[in-house]
Amino acid sequence: MRNTHPLSAGPAPEFSRIVRADAVHRDGDLVETIEATEAERKALAERFELEGIGRLTARVRLRSVRGGQMVRVEGELEADVVQTCVVTLEPVPAQVSDRFGALFAPESLVPSEEDEIEIDPNVAEEDIPEAMTNGRIDIGELTAQHLSLALDPYPHAEGVAFDGYSEGEGEGEEEEEAVAPTDDDAGADPEKPNPFAVLERLKRQN
Repeated sequence: MRNTHPLSAGPAPEFSRIVRADAVHRDGDLVETIEATEAERKALAERFELEGIGRLTARVRLRSVRGGQMVRVEGELEADVVQTCVVTLEPVPAQVSDRFGALFAPESLVPSEEDEIEIDPNVAEEDIPEAMTNGRIDIGELTAQHLSLALDPYPHAEGVAFDGYSEGEGEGEEEEEAVAPTDDDAGADPEKPNPFAVLERLKRQN
């Protein structure tokens, strides 16, 4: 998950908890428990278009890896949220829990977007290093990003039937609409049978 709120530019994250990489390298292993304040939860709810967030906590472990050059982050988050039913627009309370991971490295060790690099498809996203600015890692923002990924994309109230979205839904209708009319069909009233087609069928019967 790429950090959408760089520490060096842009608006400050709603839920920010900074850990310095040198503290992790010094201790080798660091565990942090973080919790969003009421104001932070309100701001995150607006960002993720939620009706509310009643609780957001995370337990995050940071480890020095690859000879002390990078930091591995592993976390577990829990949250109480209120989403909006996609059918009735009623409030939908939900409990969210998720595990997440990321690898952070100094900017000098992370290829820029302009560099043409081949990414091994067998490598997990959490093994692709993200740049940390000035040796800092924002585990609060990382938690917030993964909360957004863990939310139900189609929340619906209890008892409300909702099958979700199907990729093949509507494809048949689009194909029928895409069929070009024949010369015999040109100018024909769609509400009435094509007289030329009827005549052709009668000839075949005879």
